[in-house]
Amino acid sequence: MLRIGLPAIIAAALFVVVAVNYMPTLGTFRLPGELGSLVIRGTKVTMQQPKLSGFTADSRPYQFTAKTADQDITKPDLMELHQIEANVKMQDDSTVNVVSNSGTYNVKSQMLTLNEAVHLVSSGGYDVRLNQAVIDVQKGNVVSDQPVSVKLTNGEIDAKRLEVTEGGAVIRFSGGVSTTFVPVHDSSQANEE
Repeated sequence: MLRIGLPAIIAAALFVVVAVNYMPTLGTFRLPGELGSLVIRGTKVTMQQPKLSGFTADSRPYQFTAKTADQDITKPDLMELHQIEANVKMQDDSTVNVVSNSGTYNVKSQMLTLNEAVHLVSSGGYDVRLNQAVIDVQKGNVVSDQPVSVKLTNGEIDAKRLEVTEGGAVIRFSGGVSTTFVPVHDSSQANEE
């Protein structure tokens, strides 16, 4: 009974919401556009402060939040995200915090595409700035086909492409790679001299 009844009730509620939003207002009767933390406009539903958390295929936790998320009911697998913050645990137990102005999340494939002012900071000591990045949330892999700038504890790397695979264990730079490294001085030798 619930298998048939629950979807029918949800479909009827969506029909009423869409019908009232598209019908001309009758007097002062109009369904409110904002329902708690949801805003409904046409076929788009906007969620305030959405949060998603889970585990990768090898049981590493991840979590991401956004200021708002827009989902078109005609494209239920895609979410447009704004002011994104993400946290992913890597294989070496370090964590990577990611912020971006905007992006999209494919619920089915669990792919997060970040589009503007992407900034990754690792607890392992590196700082990465990108214009765009595609993150496989399940595997922890990252690909960017646009320029990338990485600051390490002892240097910098600039490249036109970045690929992080094996859950962060392998990082590849390509396309006009330039590096600058500062040698680490051994303080015990300096004291002896």
